[in-house]
Amino acid sequence: MSVKEIFETMDYGPAPESAAEALAWLVDQGDRFGHFINGAFTTPGEGFDSRNPATGEVLATLSQATQGDVDAAVAAARSAQPKWEQLGGAGRARYLYAIARLLQKHSRLFAVLESLDNGKPIRESRDIDIPLAQRHFYYHAGMAQLKDSELPEAQALGVCGQIIPWNFPLLMLAWKIAPALAMGNTVVLKPAEYTSLTAMLFADICQQAGVPKGVVNIVTGDGAVGEMIVAAEVDKIAFTGSTAVGRRIREATAGSGKELTLELGGKSAYVVFDDADIDSAIEGLVDAIWFNQGQVCCAGSRLLVQEGITDRFYDKLRARMDGLRIGNPLDKCIDVGAVVDPVQLQTIQTMVENNTAGEMHQVSCVLPENGCYYPPTLITGLETSDPLMQEEIFGPVLVASTFRTPAEAVELANNTRYGLAATVWTENVNLALDIAPKLVAGVVWINATNLFDAAAGFGGVRESGFGREGGWEGLTAYTKPKGTPKALAPVEAVSGEGAPHDPLDRTAKMYVGGKQARPDSGYSRAIWGKSGLLGHVGLGSRKDVRNAVEAAAGAKGWAKATGHLRAQILYYIGENLSARADEFAHRIDAMTGKKGGAKEVETSIQRLFSAAAWADKYDGQVHGVPIRGVALAMKEPNGVIGALCADEAPLLGLVSVMAPAIAMGNRVVLAASEPYPLAATDFYQILETSDVPAGVVNILTGVHADLAKPLASHLNVDAVWSFSSTDLSAQIEKAAAGNLKRTWVNNATATDWSVDHSKRFLQAATEIKNIWVPYGE
Repeated sequence: MSVKEIFETMDYGPAPESAAEALAWLVDQGDRFGHFINGAFTTPGEGFDSRNPATGEVLATLSQATQGDVDAAVAAARSAQPKWEQLGGAGRARYLYAIARLLQKHSRLFAVLESLDNGKPIRESRDIDIPLAQRHFYYHAGMAQLKDSELPEAQALGVCGQIIPWNFPLLMLAWKIAPALAMGNTVVLKPAEYTSLTAMLFADICQQAGVPKGVVNIVTGDGAVGEMIVAAEVDKIAFTGSTAVGRRIREATAGSGKELTLELGGKSAYVVFDDADIDSAIEGLVDAIWFNQGQVCCAGSRLLVQEGITDRFYDKLRARMDGLRIGNPLDKCIDVGAVVDPVQLQTIQTMVENNTAGEMHQVSCVLPENGCYYPPTLITGLETSDPLMQEEIFGPVLVASTFRTPAEAVELANNTRYGLAATVWTENVNLALDIAPKLVAGVVWINATNLFDAAAGFGGVRESGFGREGGWEGLTAYTKPKGTPKALAPVEAVSGEGAPHDPLDRTAKMYVGGKQARPDSGYSRAIWGKSGLLGHVGLGSRKDVRNAVEAAAGAKGWAKATGHLRAQILYYIGENLSARADEFAHRIDAMTGKKGGAKEVETSIQRLFSAAAWADKYDGQVHGVPIRGVALAMKEPNGVIGALCADEAPLLGLVSVMAPAIAMGNRVVLAASEPYPLAATDFYQILETSDVPAGVVNILTGVHADLAKPLASHLNVDAVWSFSSTDLSAQIEKAAAGNLKRTWVNNATATDWSVDHSKRFLQAATEIKNIWVPYGE
């Protein structure tokens, strides 16, 4: 093509990136890889080929890990962990900094190898993936340096098993390994079967950086290897991948005591209002859905356009699509590369072929003869119920619908079981900042998309998982409080027989929706004290849980109340409890047969006042991210929290759970102390006289083992906590896998309720939503 022709057509000429250095590195390794265990590569074993998805050519052969390999990796990590933690934050920071520097020095090698192995365009791996991976190690080197001064009461979890996907192989590795190492943990990581080569190169980098043996271990293989890691003697599992696999991991780890974070699938809404800069919104949409061939968990795959601009927007979008360049990922002029593997390509093809709704537009271009290529696709005119509007496609396929009003936009955007990310385009800052908090998503981008940084946590809610990658919240997920907790001791109710001293026994009912309620079961049980029969309480059942959750769901306006208002009500509860302190102290002493009632009541009042104090002070942050703009980390309530309250502290255990939860705007369904429930049934009288809106606090009585599963499996419950003296951790965590709700269980360890744990409760009672707001012309 002549210069004149280039100027006339404005076509891009080829700009190939050389793969010579990356291929030479593979040759130097013998084109075969073992595992990286205890600081060295093992002898390659039986394995599988890693192929270039753009050509089908074999790049290298990787080893399929055996149970022995996984055991060896975990043993190496376990042996190395104490010394690594004892090195101190400043000592660990030096190694993390060295890794970051080496990633910079070899950045082009990493970028080319990533594109060869994954199929993504070289300009994406070069300009996005690799710099972000470097950023995470630099950032967490700083976090390690600050750990001893800023997190003095925290310690490492121990050995972390980490399983990452194939869409961002090196970046996901950095998201997992950097914070784990910064806090003093050691790791056993399994990269995706399709894309393990940059993990092998990273292992080489660890050797060059002098990382102590056993601190980083990498084993390769298929999903069976991941299952081995989940079942291994590790202290935490960090998983990024599909929702289906995440659910299985939740079930598999239930009751094991292992910490768990899950970053799962998404069906993110891309909302365009009629006042948006349409051309900018379309350029953002190109990055939202055709970046990395749409193989992005937070891809803006669900387009919602306001009706007044629909036709113009679609016309411009189709024209822009037709200008996308598809081909060799190592060509720097390419926009869309190859899908990672023939299996994934077939999945995309099948989902689109099975769709019969709407109108489809595909880019009219000649796809390369070899390789896993799929044309960028737009399907308009879909209904919310259509499968492609609900199911994650994980490919370069955009589905679209329309809306009329902002309220309808929010309704449609939230009509999904996922909650990972969302994008809002509007020139009206008031509208943008009104809509963003209403979207059920862990991340919201305003007039931008796919912005990431180590300082701003990334993660979702609902079936997009729980936990965050990056930021302070991602860091603390790799720590636990210092000290060794005591074993949980079951608390037995006082037994007795005979008639009460006063035959006019007051019936202790449940408290549901602001009203006293009899148990649906119609059964009650006697509560005895040392002095005789104290009364009867209802035996709660599944239907009582249902009624309480419905009442809590109906009180969602509580989340919109100001922190100041919530604080005033909590202070009022404390005042009213103080006025009846002697009565409550006597009741606690009568039930428990001990003399600590007065102290427990006074401590409960202090917990209420502490929660009131925090209600308007537990603030979010403005993260220092490298854009001209801000990332607002907003702390939002979980929603409906179900909790099994402590048996040994009948009033304090209930108040310590309830107060910080409602201070943050949650509604609660509380199962009172099983052996000593009368303090809770007395307490609802306090609630009735303290201006607590109906449904915000609901109190059930009965057997914790009977209430645990209905609470944990209820799809309208957003989090479940258990401090029962009956260890129900496994039952709760397994049942919670249904909608992947957050859990906080005691795992057969006791809680010292005399210590103020308000900060931990506030953290557990909130989700972090990061709202990115670029500004300037």
